Amino acid sequence: MQVLSALHLLGQGNYQKSVGADNAAPMSQPSMSRAFDEVINAMNSVPVLRNHISFPSTPAARRRLILKNFQRYPYIPGVLGMVDGSHIAIIAPLVHEEQYLNRKGYHSLNIQVCCDVDYNILNVVARFPGATHDSFIWSNSGLRRTMQNLFREGEQLWLLGDSGYPHEPWLQPPILDAAEGSREANFTTAHMITRSSVERAIGHLKSRFRCLNKHRTLHFDPEKSGKIVNACVVLHNMCVAANDLDELEDEDDPEEIYENRNAPVAAGPVLNEARALRANLVNRTAVVPAAGQRGAHRL
Repeated sequence: MQVLSALHLLGQGNYQKSVGADNAAPMSQPSMSRAFDEVINAMNSVPVLRNHISFPSTPAARRRLILKNFQRYPYIPGVLGMVDGSHIAIIAPLVHEEQYLNRKGYHSLNIQVCCDVDYNILNVVARFPGATHDSFIWSNSGLRRTMQNLFREGEQLWLLGDSGYPHEPWLQPPILDAAEGSREANFTTAHMITRSSVERAIGHLKSRFRCLNKHRTLHFDPEKSGKIVNACVVLHNMCVAANDLDELEDEDDPEEIYENRNAPVAAGPVLNEARALRANLVNRTAVVPAAGQRGAHRL
């Protein structure tokens, strides 16, 4: 009853009192609160998180993931995953309230999500206030350190991010000023098509778990809200494993996917290496067919 009531709250985004008053699971609000805490804390235990939110830990696993991504979107080689940020609405915290007021005018957590082409979330960071820039979250994430170390150890792989992220050898943004018809423009089109997986993954996450929708607003402090995000990602990945993602789409406002959001510039040597790598990638990117000739990608 506790588990089902917690799932009901995550899925519907209702208040604890109304969930507890459901005829199928009658509980008082305090009982519902205790049950919800117990379930959320259990889903945030290290074994559960490691079992269900897993970044590939071996070279063989990473090669398999790169191959799977390329088979689905056969344009840019070496893509390990896609990364993006998204806002999760919360009530105004009592401490440092101003840090949680995002650029869209409401209080939120700014979460970072990394996924593969099957919408399986490989990594999530759900602890930063809504006013935090995507690039700051990236720069202070374990995911960045992992990608940097892998690249420095000789693995030729990278993530795709939008223009809000810094250009680094292991993180490739689009080329916004590419001339029409150029290979650079083709790269950006391929980038957009491939990176759309992370937007859809976030859309599936928020659509299934309505508590994360901005119109439902999490009525919890930032720490507990972050745990709720983690729990929803665990459940999302269980749904992916069960191939249960049909007919779901995000109802939130679309993000400014390729708008220049003043991402910081990487240090000179790193940026030079990143640009040289991207120039090579541009030449290796397959020509993207016209929109009507691409076939239907799975949504």
